[in-house]
Amino acid sequence: MVENWKPANWRNKPILQVPDYPDRQALDRVERTLRDFPPLVFAGEARRLKEELGEVAEGRGFLLQGGDCAESFAEFHANNIRDTFKVLLQMAVVLTYAAAVPVVKVGRMAGQFAKPRSADTETQGGVELPSYRGDIVNGMEFDPASRAPDPERLLRAYNQAAATLNLLRAFAQGGFADLHKVHQWNLRFVAGSPQGERYEELSGRIGQALAFMEACGVTPETVQQLRETDFYTSHEALLLPYEEALTRVDSLTGDWYDVSAHFLWIGDRTRQLDGAHVEFLRGVKNPIGMKCGPTSDPDELIRLIDVLNPENEPGRLTLISRMGHEKVEKHLPALVRRIQREGRKVVWSCDPMHGNTIKSTTGYKTRPFDRILAEVRGFFAVHRAEGSHAGGIHVEMTGQDVTECIGGAQAIDESMLADRYHTHCDPRLNASQSLDLAFLLAEELNAERQTKLDEAAQRRAVAGE
Repeated sequence: MVENWKPANWRNKPILQVPDYPDRQALDRVERTLRDFPPLVFAGEARRLKEELGEVAEGRGFLLQGGDCAESFAEFHANNIRDTFKVLLQMAVVLTYAAAVPVVKVGRMAGQFAKPRSADTETQGGVELPSYRGDIVNGMEFDPASRAPDPERLLRAYNQAAATLNLLRAFAQGGFADLHKVHQWNLRFVAGSPQGERYEELSGRIGQALAFMEACGVTPETVQQLRETDFYTSHEALLLPYEEALTRVDSLTGDWYDVSAHFLWIGDRTRQLDGAHVEFLRGVKNPIGMKCGPTSDPDELIRLIDVLNPENEPGRLTLISRMGHEKVEKHLPALVRRIQREGRKVVWSCDPMHGNTIKSTTGYKTRPFDRILAEVRGFFAVHRAEGSHAGGIHVEMTGQDVTECIGGAQAIDESMLADRYHTHCDPRLNASQSLDLAFLLAEELNAERQTKLDEAAQRRAVAGE
């Protein structure tokens, strides 16, 4: 199916969520410029990520995917990147140590600039303008100049993604991720919270384990994994002119790769079987994801998998469930059962954010933290009942001290949303809430692990009889 595929084939398909650029010639010039730019990631890195996700698909790992709802040009700062990376490291340590599973770390970073919209236009005070679609397309300010889609923003997004990737690689490979610095990853505003104290207690146990290992000759100098970590980037492949311009043939394999990120996904609004976004992503060899909402149909899901992962490669496709806390246990089981029955190799991940967005009485979009946790619990409950692996989490979060999601140990309520509501799009978990979620995930993974151990013991007992 992929033999005759070309990066521009999507242009012959129906497309949704596409901005209407007033100057098409300017867009063409920018696309030609991007085609000559260096890749942001390398094909070999994407292949390594697919191998790691293959282990997750087989039940031998966990995917941690998180970062901004939508990256912005205004909030681009090294400290913001560093602090989000710190929180992801903290979450990964909690999961790895407490749940005894390898964690694949993927950031919604260095490319998550475009956002789907429920309507093409927005009206304020009787004035109708194009909707804000992310900084890669237009500006948030409600005026005609800002809301007009501007192709030059694609170049700025590329440059910001390149700078972000450079910093992330330095953090991941330059000593910042050394496990001996696990105490230093705790952010100041989290340190005195119950989650921060719980994390510090876990850090102490890790320190004791490291001291024992060093006494046995296992040090960062002899074991690379103690001083470095693999960290990958991802974003929704929404703005296809940008994705096409950054799609290249790998010189080693001759395969097409989208070198804008290691991992790309299709959103719930753009997963049409005959649509442009499915057509584009079916042809690149990156590991890819697809959002599955409450309207997902099991038969259609199998047809989509036939197109996106025809060879049934473990690690190629991640299905990201985003049902809502009240719907996950109603709609997810049918999808999981069908995948199990068909023998499809996928990573199942939970997005507990998008199905739990509400509008507060103060006018802010927010997400109740208890609903987020409820959807995570429901996701794990479904997979335990169906005998499948709850393989990942996909969250919108930040290392900044924001007040965007209500609830959690900080007891953020609606009256506090205005204090530090900085998101350009949807509300994000702050570091304290993210750590709280990580400890819940560790408990759920431990329960899953214990269930497997009990089942294995029963099988041995039966065999012994």
